[in-house]
Amino acid sequence: MQLFKYNLPKIKHSWILIILSALTAMTVAACNPSNFKSSAAQIPQVVSSILSDPKTFNYALSQEFPNIFGLTYEGLVDQNPITGKVEPRLAESWQISEDKLKFTFTLRDGLKWSDGQSLTADDVVFTYNDVYFNEAIPTDVRDAFRIGVSRKLPTIRKIDERRIEFTLPEPFRPFLLNTGTPILPAHALQKYVQEKDSEGKPIFLAKWGVDSPAEEIIVNGPYKLERYDTSQRVVFRRNPYYWRKDNQGNSQPYIERLVWQIVENTDTSLLQFRSGGLDTIGISPDYFSLLKVQEKQGNFKIYGNEPSTGTSFILFNLNKGKRNGKPLVDPIKSRWFNTVEFRQAVAYAIDRQTMINNTFRGLGKPQNSPVTVQSPYYLSPEEGLKTYNFDIEKAKQLLIKAGFKYNQQGQLLDAEDNRVRFTLLTNSGNKIREAMGAQIKQDLAKIGMQVDFTPIAWNTYTDKLSNTLDWEASLLGLTGGLEPNDGANVWSPEGGLHMFNQKPQPGQKPIEGWEVSPWETEIAKLYIQATQEFDEAKVKQIYGKTQQITQENLPFIYLVNPLAMTAVRNRFEGINYSALNGAFWNIYEIKITK
Repeated sequence: MQLFKYNLPKIKHSWILIILSALTAMTVAACNPSNFKSSAAQIPQVVSSILSDPKTFNYALSQEFPNIFGLTYEGLVDQNPITGKVEPRLAESWQISEDKLKFTFTLRDGLKWSDGQSLTADDVVFTYNDVYFNEAIPTDVRDAFRIGVSRKLPTIRKIDERRIEFTLPEPFRPFLLNTGTPILPAHALQKYVQEKDSEGKPIFLAKWGVDSPAEEIIVNGPYKLERYDTSQRVVFRRNPYYWRKDNQGNSQPYIERLVWQIVENTDTSLLQFRSGGLDTIGISPDYFSLLKVQEKQGNFKIYGNEPSTGTSFILFNLNKGKRNGKPLVDPIKSRWFNTVEFRQAVAYAIDRQTMINNTFRGLGKPQNSPVTVQSPYYLSPEEGLKTYNFDIEKAKQLLIKAGFKYNQQGQLLDAEDNRVRFTLLTNSGNKIREAMGAQIKQDLAKIGMQVDFTPIAWNTYTDKLSNTLDWEASLLGLTGGLEPNDGANVWSPEGGLHMFNQKPQPGQKPIEGWEVSPWETEIAKLYIQATQEFDEAKVKQIYGKTQQITQENLPFIYLVNPLAMTAVRNRFEGINYSALNGAFWNIYEIKITK
């Protein structure tokens, strides 16, 4: 459970951060946070918890959550999660040409890196040209900047020390929002991009890992990394060179230090919060009733009561390809999984309302779309989005229509008399996910399917999903944002998170016979069309069509959207809660009052 959800850059990163905080691997905490807290009692700080260690301090190579980058880096702009408006960050202003092909940004005067070096247009050009647009660097950031059918990238040039001009090959509606991508320090990293290792790869790929000394990580955000103790904590210190000041000219942020304790599981986080060791905690459904009655006694407040912006779903491996002549998926099972009636039957057979009532204690909503309900582009069921309400008989009818049958024991068989049995994976250690998986196993047994539900270690799980592709079905989720194009790398067949039919990524073994279905191609085309359209009503219409296609073909079978809630001690002033980014998204203006 991630207790802080900071204002992360709005360029797909809500999707790049693969598999939500709720799915993050568990790591054992080495000590109680109150011990560390008391040793630094004189320093104004916030103590929260995360479930696992960061995987890298190199932003370009990051794909997972939790990560440090929402605190340590900023881009040219950002999106206010309350108003949805694009606001200046490192850039104080920008101009867009009438043909929408040129974007000229002017940086704030006097910007500095955390080591005191000047931040200039050279850093912006380096970040995009040398890192994000460099094909030798395997970063998912690049996918969000590929424009149109040609998938061309913008060009960027320096005008002077404070001005940069981007030129687009064609109009691209999400471009301004995409420039929220963090800017990286040329003076610290450029030499590593240029130097190559013995295999001809940039040394950059091995730099700023989690074993790097904290003082080597040069940043431009409100906080810098102070220390990282593996499996214990991540500590951040206020960046004295951060640009932001309040109306009285005082430097922000006000809070000197942030501490993320790495705890072994959500129960441990709860105990530490209740004992005063943590200042804030994300509330899972099984904790809400307990904490709600303790608000006054515990001197905290629970914020939020609307659906979270992430997704949870199960998916089947639809990849028909082979590696070294061996099918990635058993051909018998692959035929089941690639039959749309099979996937629709599974959707009808899962009792999501019971899942909400039992696992989520009533604190959730049925989920039907990859687009968050807060987005202006969300298509509701009332507007024509297909839903799969629990219906065992309809599920069985679909299976029989597709050529499946039942034996005398009620077991489901395919046309060749093969028993329908498959393995459903998730990561081990999260009670909510494990309860969801256990119910799915029971629900699908009612339509004759045998599901071997198998929670496994996080590292093994992610390796199967993104590298070996050795899996049959999975239970997981993705974070979300207001702009659907943030998920372009999920819906593009070439994308790094097109996980239901994953193409090998750079450096991975090739796949023979990889196929893309017509509906996959259609979704990808519509996503491109939506970026080319500037009439908001038409954009909503285009994204509405993508949601209808996903619900008809079910590459993801969506489950439940839990309510987003966070408990925060009453000693903080300036909390402005957002379901999108949590309680501390505006960390720079939050104060400790007592």
